[in-house]
Amino acid sequence: MARSLDGLVLAPVADQAPGQVGTRTRFAYHEKDGEIWAEYEGGDVVRGHPVGTRAGDRLDFRYVQLKTDGTTSSGHCVSEVVELSDGRVRLDETWEWESQLGSGTSAVEQVPERAP
Repeated sequence: MARSLDGLVLAPVADQAPGQVGTRTRFAYHEKDGEIWAEYEGGDVVRGHPVGTRAGDRLDFRYVQLKTDGTTSSGHCVSEVVELSDGRVRLDETWEWESQLGSGTSAVEQVPERAP
Protein backbone atom coordinates (compact mmCIF):
# COMPACT_ATOMS: atom_id res chain seq x y z
CA MET A 1 0.00 0.00 0.00
CA ALA A 2 1.26 3.47 -0.91
CA ARG A 3 1.89 5.92 1.92
CA SER A 4 -0.77 7.98 3.66
CA LEU A 5 -2.36 10.92 1.88
CA ASP A 6 -2.62 12.86 5.14
CA GLY A 7 -1.15 16.33 4.75
CA LEU A 8 -0.36 15.98 1.04
CA VAL A 9 -1.17 18.66 -1.54
CA LEU A 10 -1.99 17.36 -5.02
CA ALA A 11 -2.67 19.08 -8.35
CA PRO A 12 -4.16 17.89 -11.65
CA VAL A 13 -1.61 16.99 -14.33
CA ALA A 14 -3.90 18.40 -17.07
CA ASP A 15 -6.86 20.75 -17.40
CA GLN A 16 -10.34 19.23 -17.63
CA ALA A 17 -13.23 20.83 -19.49
CA PRO A 18 -13.77 24.58 -18.99
CA GLY A 19 -15.45 25.38 -15.68
CA GLN A 20 -14.06 22.33 -13.92
CA VAL A 21 -10.94 21.29 -12.02
CA GLY A 22 -7.72 22.36 -13.73
CA THR A 23 -3.98 22.66 -13.24
CA ARG A 24 -4.49 25.71 -10.99
CA THR A 25 -6.64 23.65 -8.59
CA ARG A 26 -5.00 22.39 -5.39
CA PHE A 27 -6.27 19.50 -3.24
CA ALA A 28 -5.27 19.33 0.45
CA TYR A 29 -5.80 15.70 1.54
CA HIS A 30 -6.45 14.19 4.97
CA GLU A 31 -6.55 10.53 5.93
CA LYS A 32 -7.31 8.70 9.17
CA ASP A 33 -8.35 5.10 9.88
CA GLY A 34 -9.54 4.36 6.34
CA GLU A 35 -11.36 7.68 5.94
CA ILE A 36 -10.24 10.28 3.40
CA TRP A 37 -11.35 13.87 2.89
CA ALA A 38 -9.95 16.97 1.28
CA GLU A 39 -10.52 20.60 0.48
CA TYR A 40 -9.83 21.94 -2.99
CA GLU A 41 -9.92 25.30 -4.74
CA GLY A 42 -8.36 27.15 -7.62
CA GLY A 43 -9.12 27.96 -11.22
CA ASP A 44 -12.87 27.80 -11.79
CA VAL A 45 -13.50 26.12 -8.42
CA VAL A 46 -14.14 28.36 -5.40
CA ARG A 47 -14.46 25.46 -2.96
CA GLY A 48 -14.74 21.69 -3.18
CA HIS A 49 -14.94 18.80 -0.73
CA PRO A 50 -14.37 15.10 -1.45
CA VAL A 51 -15.14 12.60 1.34
CA GLY A 52 -14.92 8.82 1.32
CA THR A 53 -12.92 5.75 2.19
CA ARG A 54 -9.61 4.09 1.42
CA ALA A 55 -9.11 0.33 1.19
CA GLY A 56 -5.52 -0.50 0.30
CA ASP A 57 -4.61 1.63 -2.71
CA ARG A 58 -8.24 2.27 -3.74
CA LEU A 59 -10.14 5.43 -2.84
CA ASP A 60 -13.93 5.63 -3.21
CA PHE A 61 -15.46 9.04 -2.57
CA ARG A 62 -18.12 11.55 -3.45
CA TYR A 63 -17.38 15.22 -4.06
CA VAL A 64 -19.26 18.52 -4.15
CA GLN A 65 -18.01 21.83 -5.47
CA LEU A 66 -18.93 25.48 -5.87
CA LYS A 67 -17.70 27.20 -9.03
CA THR A 68 -16.88 30.86 -9.67
CA ASP A 69 -20.14 31.27 -11.61
CA GLY A 70 -22.13 30.36 -8.47
CA THR A 71 -23.22 26.91 -9.62
CA THR A 72 -22.74 23.73 -7.62
CA SER A 73 -22.14 20.17 -8.77
CA SER A 74 -21.49 16.76 -7.29
CA GLY A 75 -20.17 13.40 -8.34
CA HIS A 76 -18.52 10.08 -7.53
CA CYS A 77 -14.89 9.08 -8.00
CA VAL A 78 -12.81 5.92 -7.62
CA SER A 79 -9.04 6.41 -7.57
CA GLU A 80 -5.96 4.23 -7.47
CA VAL A 81 -3.09 5.48 -5.30
CA VAL A 82 0.25 5.08 -7.09
CA GLU A 83 3.69 5.88 -5.71
CA LEU A 84 5.85 7.53 -8.37
CA SER A 85 9.54 6.70 -8.86
CA ASP A 86 10.52 9.99 -7.19
CA GLY A 87 8.48 9.12 -4.06
CA ARG A 88 5.56 11.43 -4.79
CA VAL A 89 1.96 10.17 -4.89
CA ARG A 90 -0.34 10.08 -7.92
CA LEU A 91 -4.08 9.37 -7.96
CA ASP A 92 -5.41 7.81 -11.18
CA GLU A 93 -9.08 8.78 -11.11
CA THR A 94 -12.26 7.52 -12.77
CA TRP A 95 -15.11 9.93 -12.09
CA GLU A 96 -18.74 10.56 -12.97
CA TRP A 97 -20.93 13.55 -12.33
CA GLU A 98 -24.14 12.78 -10.46
CA SER A 99 -25.66 16.27 -10.70
CA GLN A 100 -25.08 16.66 -14.46
CA LEU A 101 -24.02 14.64 -17.49
CA GLY A 102 -20.40 13.64 -17.87
CA SER A 103 -17.71 11.19 -16.83
CA GLY A 104 -14.04 10.60 -17.47
CA THR A 105 -10.60 9.88 -16.17
CA SER A 106 -7.95 12.20 -14.78
CA ALA A 107 -4.85 12.20 -12.61
CA VAL A 108 -3.59 14.35 -9.77
CA GLU A 109 -0.03 14.29 -8.47
CA GLN A 110 1.60 15.42 -5.27
CA VAL A 111 3.01 18.91 -5.58
CA PRO A 112 6.77 18.79 -4.91
CA GLU A 113 7.78 20.35 -1.61
CA ARG A 114 9.77 23.52 -1.94
CA ALA A 115 13.29 23.62 -0.59
CA PRO A 116 13.73 25.88 2.48
